[in-house]
Amino acid sequence: MAGGLKEVRERIKSVISTQQITKAMKMVSAAKLRRAQNAIVQVRPYAERLNRMLSNILSNLDGDATTSFGKERPVQNVLLVVMTSNRGLCGGFNSYINKETVALINSKYAQQRANGKLTLLFVGKKGYDFFRRRFNDINYNTDFIGVYDQPTYENASELSKKLMDTFSSGQYDAIEIVYSKFRNAATQIPTAEQWLPVAKMEVADDASKKKSDYIFEPNKEVLLETLVPSILQLQFHKCLLDTIASEHGARMTAMGNATENAEELLKSLRINYNKARQEAITTELGEIVGGAAALEG
Repeated sequence: MAGGLKEVRERIKSVISTQQITKAMKMVSAAKLRRAQNAIVQVRPYAERLNRMLSNILSNLDGDATTSFGKERPVQNVLLVVMTSNRGLCGGFNSYINKETVALINSKYAQQRANGKLTLLFVGKKGYDFFRRRFNDINYNTDFIGVYDQPTYENASELSKKLMDTFSSGQYDAIEIVYSKFRNAATQIPTAEQWLPVAKMEVADDASKKKSDYIFEPNKEVLLETLVPSILQLQFHKCLLDTIASEHGARMTAMGNATENAEELLKSLRINYNKARQEAITTELGEIVGGAAALEG
C-alpha cells in the first residue's frame, strides 16, 4: 500500500509541474495574441478594401488595358503556399490547415498532382513535417520556412515579389495561399484563397451592363503595373498576420483547456490518494488491534 501511495504522490507532483507549464504557456500566448491581434485588426480592413477595389477595377476594364497578374491561362503548373506554425501545442491549428490543403489538392488540383506539376511552398515547418511523410509525388519548396518567425512586411514583401515573378514568367499558372483566418481566440478558420491570377469580381447579369466609370491618372497600364503588386504584397502579408494571430489564439485556448484538465485530474488523484491513505491507516490500526488482542490472549 505504501508503494501505491508513493506512486500517487509522484503522479500528483508530475501533474502540478505540467499545470505550471501550461499556465505559463497560456500567459505567454495571451501576451503574443494581443500584439498579433492588434496587427491583423489594423491591416485587415485596409487589405480587404484594396483587394475588392482591385477586383472591381479588373472586372470593369474594357480590354484595352490589363495587368500580367490578372491574366488567366490554362492551369498546368500550380503553387500552393501553406502557412503553418513552427511549433505545436496549439490544438488542431496546424492539422486543420493541412487538412484544408489536402482537400484542395484532391478536389481542385488532382490532375496537376498526377502530372507532377504541383508544388507546395511552406511558410512555417509544421506543414512540411506533415506532407513530407505522407506525399512523395509533390514538389516541395522549403526555402522560406523561416519567414514565419520574422513576419515583417519587408520579409513578406520580398517573398511575395519572388512569387509574382514566377507567375509573370509562366513558371506557375496559379498560386493559392492556404492559411488560417483569425476570428477570435477560440475560432480560427482554415482558408484557401486564390492569390494569382487576381480574381475578378463576380457581378449579376443585370449589373454587368453597368460599368464603373474610373478615371485613370497616369494611364491604365502604368497605374495597374504599379498598384497591383503593392496590393498583392499587402494581401500576402495579411494572410501571414492572420495565421500568426490564429496560432497564438489556438495555443492560448489549448493551454487553457490543458490547465483546466490538469486541475480536474489533480482533484481525482487527491481523492484517490486520500482514500488509499485512509485504507492504509485502517489496515495499520487493524493490525495493531489484532496484535494487542493476541498478546492479551
